[in-house]
Amino acid sequence: MNITLNDGVVMPQLGFGVFQIPDAETTAAVSTALATGYRSIDTAAIYGNEAGVGTAIAASGIPRDELFVTTKLWISDLGRASARDALRASLDRLGLDHVDLYLIHWPAPATDAYLEAWQGLEDLRADGLTRSIGVSNFEPAHLNRIAGLGGTVPSVNQIELHPLLRNRAAEAAASRHGTVTEAWSPLAQGGALDAAPIVAAARAHGVTAAQVVLRWHLQQGRVVIPKSVTPHRIAENFDVFGFELSAPELAAIDALDADGRTGPHPLTFNG
Repeated sequence: MNITLNDGVVMPQLGFGVFQIPDAETTAAVSTALATGYRSIDTAAIYGNEAGVGTAIAASGIPRDELFVTTKLWISDLGRASARDALRASLDRLGLDHVDLYLIHWPAPATDAYLEAWQGLEDLRADGLTRSIGVSNFEPAHLNRIAGLGGTVPSVNQIELHPLLRNRAAEAAASRHGTVTEAWSPLAQGGALDAAPIVAAARAHGVTAAQVVLRWHLQQGRVVIPKSVTPHRIAENFDVFGFELSAPELAAIDALDADGRTGPHPLTFNG
């Protein structure tokens, strides 16, 4: 299942995330994901595992144009020139000549440097070093300021979003700008899997609670990037297209929203 971004780039709606996977374990995990059928891999410079991702990609034998690779610009590199240096370093570690999506990892609003960095990302896209550009952890005000520059509008905003943190304002702002919402920590680090509506839906459809939550994301139009290093869970998380949640099931999961943020708040996090 694919989704077309606002710049015409086509992105798999279900990808594989590698946050908090040590580089030494990343190659095996990504190799398993690629063998399972994933074609979208999400990493970041700060994760320290781009090299492991690149090794798995090189060993897979999968044609480059069948893969969708995302990485991210860290806070210390926010700036027009520094963004170029940072992406080139990421490409070296990945063993690639371009990525498919490059994101500003956090807005770090104390400096406002994300505005200059965004112009740097526009340069990188124009030079073919990335096919698409977006942001991560941007609140509505941050998105509005990027749009107010009058240039490219982010294709993606990757934010923490799961049944315990619906993050409705950020998702609505993305929709207004034609920006796709991508969910990180889509399973709330397992914190939502024993919620009654999710357990009930899992029983009704003969699937796992994790599969229900991933299906909930997909049916609402989000890109989602579950992470695991366990082969059977990697496969399970990919097997979410053989059932469909009903409107009441979707609404019941939506109602679990409890401001259950697991990561930093974008308004206050500055690295």
